[in-house]
Amino acid sequence: MNVTKVLGEIRNWKGKPKELVAFLAESIEEDGKLFSQLIEVLKSGSDVEKGTAADVMKHVSKNKPEIVAPYIDEIVEYVNYKAPRVKWGVPEAIGNLAQKFPTEVEKAVPNLLANTSDESTVVRWCAAFALTEIAKNNPKLGQELRSRIEEITRNEKNNGVKNVYLKALKIMNK
Repeated sequence: MNVTKVLGEIRNWKGKPKELVAFLAESIEEDGKLFSQLIEVLKSGSDVEKGTAADVMKHVSKNKPEIVAPYIDEIVEYVNYKAPRVKWGVPEAIGNLAQKFPTEVEKAVPNLLANTSDESTVVRWCAAFALTEIAKNNPKLGQELRSRIEEITRNEKNNGVKNVYLKALKIMNK
C-alpha cells in the first residue's frame, strides 16, 4: 500500500470499521512513511474519515510512538476538534506519546484542559488519560498541573473519569 492509497482505503473499505483501523495501523507500523497520509486526512477528510485517522493514530502511537512523534504539532491542533471520534482518538494518541516524548506533548495541555468539561463522558475520559500521562511522565509540569487535576477530580461526576485522575494523583504523590 502506498501513501496515496490510505485515504482510498478509508473511503472504499467494505469491511467493519475496526478491521479498517487494524489494517491501517498495521500497514503504518510496517511503513512509517504512511503516517503523513493520516495527517492529510485530518486536514482535508470528512469528519468520519478524520475519526478513522484519529483512531489509527491512537493505535500506532501505542505500538510505535516514534512514528507519530514528528507530527505532534499537527495532532495537537485536533485535540478538541468538533467530531467526537477525533476528540477521543487524538487525546489518547497524545497520552500514549507522553511516556517517550513528555516535553513534546506538553503543548497539548491547554486543549486537553478545555475537554475536561465536555458534556461527553468519553471525551472527558480521553482528556483525563492524556493529561495524567503527561503529568506522570513530566514531573515538572505534573507539579504545575497537580492542583488543577485535584480541582477537576472534585468536580467530575463520572467515577470512571474520576478514577483516571485519582490513580495518577496516587502515583504523583509517591
